[in-house]
Amino acid sequence: MEILHVSAECYPVAKVGGLGDVVGALPKYQHQLGNFAKVVIPAYRNKYYHTHEFDVVHQAGMWLGHNWYHFNVIKERSNELGFDLYLVDIPGLLDTPGVYGYPNDTERFLAFQIAVLDWINEWQHQPDVIHCHDHHTGLIPFLLNYGYKYERLKSIPTALTIHNAQYQGQFGWDKLYLIPSFDLWKSGMLDWGGAINPLASAIKCVWRVTTVSPGYLEELYSNANGLEALINQERAKMVGILNGIDNVVWDPSTDRMLSLNYDTDTVSTGKKENKQLLCERFGLDASLPLISFIGRLVGDKGADLLPEIIGRTLHELPGEVNFLVLGSGEPHIEWSLQQTRAVVSYGFNVHIGYDESLSHQIYAGSDFLLMPSRVEPCGLNQMYALRYGTVPVVRSTGGLKDTVIDFGDKDGVGIRFNQASVWDVCYSVKRAIELYRDSKHLDEVRLRGMNIDNSWDSSAQRYLDMYRSMK
Repeated sequence: MEILHVSAECYPVAKVGGLGDVVGALPKYQHQLGNFAKVVIPAYRNKYYHTHEFDVVHQAGMWLGHNWYHFNVIKERSNELGFDLYLVDIPGLLDTPGVYGYPNDTERFLAFQIAVLDWINEWQHQPDVIHCHDHHTGLIPFLLNYGYKYERLKSIPTALTIHNAQYQGQFGWDKLYLIPSFDLWKSGMLDWGGAINPLASAIKCVWRVTTVSPGYLEELYSNANGLEALINQERAKMVGILNGIDNVVWDPSTDRMLSLNYDTDTVSTGKKENKQLLCERFGLDASLPLISFIGRLVGDKGADLLPEIIGRTLHELPGEVNFLVLGSGEPHIEWSLQQTRAVVSYGFNVHIGYDESLSHQIYAGSDFLLMPSRVEPCGLNQMYALRYGTVPVVRSTGGLKDTVIDFGDKDGVGIRFNQASVWDVCYSVKRAIELYRDSKHLDEVRLRGMNIDNSWDSSAQRYLDMYRSMK
């Protein structure tokens, strides 16, 4: 089976969040199961682009509204990712150092989708499945169904994975002229809430819709940022498939980013050594429990709660716990964390920015990973934490409740709480400190988590089964 994944991100080429991790791993595991998986993303001008060699496999031009753009499709030469990687290079639109956050993002990702379809339209054969990821590729199913110049591609089965329904890519009808010619009687397939909504359009037009965990699918039926009625209407095509993690990349026994590698037999000494070096770097006391947060500093992740959680805990329990935060995001949250760091004289440090190597070190050196998310479609961080013997402290939402059982219950591997509130999180932090003091129980919880198989093997097979059901 030939599967083409179309995405805005793919680790390690370009990653902002969990989307990049999924698209960087799922095709590799599908390939290992005997399929031909490919990935196509924009050719951002980032480190990966400048340090790898590519071959041009397609050259063409395209109209985006009234503007003409030349574009190339280039293929990474070494195939080091375990699947074929293609980049769409559109000078003047996609040649940006970053992935998102530009004033013309609508035009950038629309042009990307048009270029991908124009390229496929020139193939001598057709892929068995086109798998779209999030709203950045959401207009592809619509154009396949109703775009005049893609008539020959209409029969290709399509799948959409919703990684986060909070982001839908809406834009006004004044930009309709940017979309290639289509049957105007079908304009309603683009509309949701009086705007062109790529995510809503994809849900309407695609053959199957997946979410990144069963728990998140259940939540979307009642909380989907305005798409609840549509998702309920299309319930028959919805499937919840839990994300996996790449056990080769995330393996404490071989991870080159760690100060000392370890496995289930050496987890105590391995984590102690990594924690010692991490605490020395950030001026923390290695004899105390270390609770860390890794991720985007945004409201969805509950990051706005962190300054008060940290401040209150350190005030009530001075000298009993350390906190470490790694991430970037909303300026006021970054500022609040930096102010908290300036006010408290012990027990807390923060690193503003994205640092893949440091994140691995934090997973290995921390005792607990805090995830007070308001929205968490799947969550990969808690799975990375379990793999590294770090106990996740999570809110019971989305994929977090699918993957973390509270240590007070049978087979528990983490700590769960119900409310994204300072009070509930602080209570859970106290539970973490109590667990840390019971070293025997802590070791049992750690080992139980490390022995869970959260790899992509079973999830990749579920996607393949879904593709076959679309025939």
